[in-house]
Amino acid sequence: MSNPLDVHILGCQSYHPIWQRMQAFTSERDATTDDQLWVAMHPATFTQGQAGSACHIGNLGDIPLVQTDRGGQVTYHASGQLVFYPLIDLTRQKIGVKTFVQQLEQVTQQVLTQYGITACLLDGAPGLYVNGQKIASLGLKVKRGCSYHGLALNVSMDLEPFSRITPCGLTGMTVTQWANHAPVPDWNEIVQAWIDYFAQSLGYQTTIIHQQEASWHCQTSP
Repeated sequence: MSNPLDVHILGCQSYHPIWQRMQAFTSERDATTDDQLWVAMHPATFTQGQAGSACHIGNLGDIPLVQTDRGGQVTYHASGQLVFYPLIDLTRQKIGVKTFVQQLEQVTQQVLTQYGITACLLDGAPGLYVNGQKIASLGLKVKRGCSYHGLALNVSMDLEPFSRITPCGLTGMTVTQWANHAPVPDWNEIVQAWIDYFAQSLGYQTTIIHQQEASWHCQTSP
């Protein structure tokens, strides 16, 4: 395809403003708007999907819960987790939501494989798993044929808050992270690898990267 992929590397950003910006971008875009990919990290925040069930939420302590419009159940974001937000015109790409989800999973699987981590898919459970433990979570919203929200990859974080919820509504599921299975390279190296595989997967010939002073560390407060 001829239109470029416009990548914005945001670093640590509060969850709610990013969600609002994704909604606004998706509502205002038209058939000529270039697709975008945002890469961010969030301070400690639980997020609940649109059809999420309260039975999957325990004692959250002082960590806030945001009710969102994405698919999926409850999950957790924090410093040490990379979140990839593909804002893609799926109609223009001529791909369905199921295929797009598979592409996001495959892209992340390729990145992990590159660094020596074998991640697998589980039937009926979106995301990626290492030895049966979840390392990447996925939840999308598609509006007028365009996607927002995305995929979260656990890299090197405090996993304890996941024990306060039923992650992604999967009873008995435990979570893991990159650091438990292989050395963690430079954060920007991980991000660039994901961008490269994603652009290749969707056939973008040109990738334009916008990077400000992106910090890959968040304070403990949201």
